[in-house]
This record gives sequence, C-alpha cells and structure tokens, in this order.
Amino acid sequence: MKLPVYGPRLRKVARQHFGWPSLRPGQFKPMRAVLRRRDALVVLPTGAGKSAIYQIPAVLLPGPTVVISPLLALQQDQIAALNERDNPKIRAVRVSSAETPAQQREAIRELREGRAEFLFITPEQLSDPERMAEVKALKPGLVAVDEAHCISAWGHDFRPEFLALGDLIKGIGRPPVLALTATASPPVRDDIIERLHLDKPEIHVSGLDRRNLFLEVAYCPDEDYRWRKLTALLDSAAGPGIIYVATRRTAEELAARLTDAGHPAEFYHGGMAAREREQKHEDFTADKIDIMVATSAFGMGIDKPNIRWVAHVALPDSPDSYFQEIGRAGRDDEPAQALLLWRAEDEAIQRFFNGGSPDEVELRELAAALRQGPQTKTQLKEATGLGPRKLGSYLGLLEHVGAAVTGRGNKLTVPVFAPLPAAAATAAVKEHERQQVVSRSRTDMMRGFAETRACRTQTLLAYFGEELKKPCGHCDNCAEGTAVEVETATADEPFPIHAKVRHGEWGPGTVMGYEEDRMTVLFDEVGYKTLSVPVVKENQLLTAA
Repeated sequence: MKLPVYGPRLRKVARQHFGWPSLRPGQFKPMRAVLRRRDALVVLPTGAGKSAIYQIPAVLLPGPTVVISPLLALQQDQIAALNERDNPKIRAVRVSSAETPAQQREAIRELREGRAEFLFITPEQLSDPERMAEVKALKPGLVAVDEAHCISAWGHDFRPEFLALGDLIKGIGRPPVLALTATASPPVRDDIIERLHLDKPEIHVSGLDRRNLFLEVAYCPDEDYRWRKLTALLDSAAGPGIIYVATRRTAEELAARLTDAGHPAEFYHGGMAAREREQKHEDFTADKIDIMVATSAFGMGIDKPNIRWVAHVALPDSPDSYFQEIGRAGRDDEPAQALLLWRAEDEAIQRFFNGGSPDEVELRELAAALRQGPQTKTQLKEATGLGPRKLGSYLGLLEHVGAAVTGRGNKLTVPVFAPLPAAAATAAVKEHERQQVVSRSRTDMMRGFAETRACRTQTLLAYFGEELKKPCGHCDNCAEGTAVEVETATADEPFPIHAKVRHGEWGPGTVMGYEEDRMTVLFDEVGYKTLSVPVVKENQLLTAA
C-alpha cells in the first residue's frame, strides 16, 4: 500500500463511520503507523482525540481490535459513543466483571461472527488462560492500551495485572500494539515500551502546549495564606473545578471547611466504598457537584469538557502527575485556569509516600518459590502469604533483575540463567532503590517548576523532552513580564537539547533543557539533575556519549 493512499482512506472512514469532518493535529501520523502494522506510543493531551487513533484504522484492519483500559467507567463512555451510531463496523462489546457470564459469552460470539469490531477488556480478564485463548482465537488485528502510563513502574503503585500486560498481549497472538497516554516523560515512555514489549515503536508526541490553560503558581508561607488564595480563586472562578490534595484526610477536612465557608464541596479518595466513588464520579460529570476535593485517585476517565479550573493545594509528586491533572481543565478549548498553591513542607509528604523499601527476606522467599515450577499468582500468594499488591510489586522487581518471567498459561517461572534467590533479592532491593532515587528527582523537578522565573510552559515541556521556541504567554511569569526564556542550545551551551551525555559518577543521561546558566539532564540511574553550565564546562563534568 502506498503512503499517499492512507490520508484519503482515513478521512473517508472518519466521515462515513464516525461523522468527523476532519482529523485533528497529531492524529494522522500515528494512524498511519497503525495501518503499517507498526507498534506505536502516542502522547497527546487530554481531549485531543486519542481514541480516534485506534478507532478509525480499526475499520480498515482485518480482525477485531482489543482495547485495554483500567477503568470500567472510562470503557463505558467509549462504548456508548461507538454504539450510538448503530453501525456494526464500529460496534463495541465488553468483557469485564460488570457483565454476567452469559453477557460475556454473547460478546465473544458477536466478535466471532463479525457483528462487533471492538472488544473492551480489563487486564484481569486477560489473565484468565481460558479467556486469553478465546481472545486469541478471534485473531485480533490491533491492541490499544489506553492510559498506558498506568503500566509504568515510575508512576503510582497500580494493579499488578497491568504490569504483566506485555506477556498477556503476547498470549493473544501479539498483534501490533498502540499505547496511548496524555502524559509521559522520557523515563515513563521507556518504561511503557519495556513493559509492553513494544517492538521498535514509532513515538508520537504533540500538542502538549495547552494554549487555553493559564498556569499560575503561588508559594504559601503558611496555611492561612494558602486558604485565602484558594477561596479567592473560588470567589472569582466560574464553573466546576477540582481541588487536588495529598491525603484522604485532607480531602475530607477541606471539603467540609469549604462547605462551611459557603463553597459547597464534596470529597473523593481511594478509601471510599466503590459505589460511593462511582456515584460522586457520576454526579460531578453530570454537573451536580461544582467543587470536588480529591486525591490523585480522582480524574482518570473523566470525560467532562467544561472543567474551568484545577487547583493543587499541595506540591504534586512529579510534573507527570501535575500535567495529567491540570489537563482535565478546559477540554472544550475555552479558557481555563490551573493554580498551584505550595509550601516547602509539601515535599515531606511526598517523601513519606515514596518511602518504604521491600523486604529482602520476602523477596528471597518469593524467588525461591518460583523455582518450584511454573505457578499462577494465586498459587504464589498461597505459598508466600503475600498480598496481591505486594506480590505484583515484588514480581515486577524480580522480573527487572531477570529472576522471574511469565510463561505458558500465564504462569510465572524462573528464566534460564536466573540469579539464585539470595542474589535475586539483593538485586531487586537495589532496583527498588534506583527507582526511588529517580522518583525523588521527579519531585525535585516539580519544586523546580514551582520556583522557576522562566516561562512555565517552556519549563514543563522541557521536562517532557519537548521544545517551545518562544514563551507561551499564558502563565503567570509571562503575564508579569518576568519570564526568563528557556533557551535552546547555543554556542554558550556545551551540548544540544536531547544530546546523549555521560557523567563520571551518574552515568549516561540526556540533556533536557537550559534556563539561564543552568542545564537539566535526565540520567538513567539517578533521574533529573540541574547543573551549573559554567561548572560543567570548566570541569568537563559531561562528555558526549
């Protein structure tokens, strides 16, 4: 198939089957990768039309498309949007814990008989060997992994089955894989590629500059000042919004305080009952709740275009989380605001969340249990007494150090030439410590963003490895005329942006950006570091890799 043919065919499908008159910027190139049967990783901001990147090519590809996403509510919204057109070529069905066995069987039957095109499924369903065999028999032409950043070991602890997705996809025949996310910095992208076993994927990053979103940051010397700044926002801002806080207790207390102060608010966090969380999610989406005070557990899967503001009443753990959360504002392309109210004490909370090392004895016992022969996670849980979350985390670490692998029937075993249990446990602890060092560096970068005098959008995009040539004009530093431009490399800078470099102690890294006489480098082993350019040049601290 010649390349020029792709454009007209894709646009024709978009018009005829979805009613979309044109494709958005950033959509065409990854769609072309899908039609070429290439693996691809796509980073587009929330509301930029990521779902269309797999939906439109799916009509042209042989076999059904398997869509894996973490939230049932998110799946339901996408299924409803596809099925409202009553077109069998884009009909979607789902297999999850929300369907009865009879409904699950009917969904598979529809796909087998060609009466449906999209299968929405959770990783937990795919981890069942019988279900995996059923899906493999359908001969899917594409697997789309939505919210792919959830698979990353650099992000928050997540469901163990997500960490095994690469092996699960292999088990259904290993069709081409399309990974989609709204935010992924270079280490997160690398982790997604590794864990999904993507084969030389095309990487497409675009549209990260949200021009309708005004970024503002205020340092708060005490809690009283932070309260006044927050209520000033609520007094002036119209429309619904989200306030992100660090802990469950803070979410409940702040919602009550705001309500007492005349700003009716509800709270949301992961400690609530599932049905209560679902109800508040639905009420916020339906404009029944105007102010939601929440932990980071709230937001993924919200398809709400009219959120006018997002406030952070604590320093986020990383620019990754911050960018993901502010991306929920202004999805209708109308003006929206992102306000970060931070204190130095916020960092201590993030350090606490990042703390806690794995137990080396437990890791050694798990590594020894794996040597008893291929076992399911349920069998390993019974043999070791580990909970499902800890077991998933430990298996991920052991996999990183070559002491665990998923084999036939989704059973775990020991690969050839695996280290002995004691050595495996020691290596796994060191791997965890390395990940923690990188995680702490991301928190340091978040504080650097909060303190910068430069254009905030340039600073944020530099973290993600992207360049914005000129100051954005839609942040507080630009508005105040104090923005120091984040520069591209010139004769005064020792290395171009994105150059591969090496440090004598920290090893290999990548130059991410410059600000005044400082440069930011992302090192593979120790994460983000901000270095003085004069010191780097005078002492030759970095060499070209």
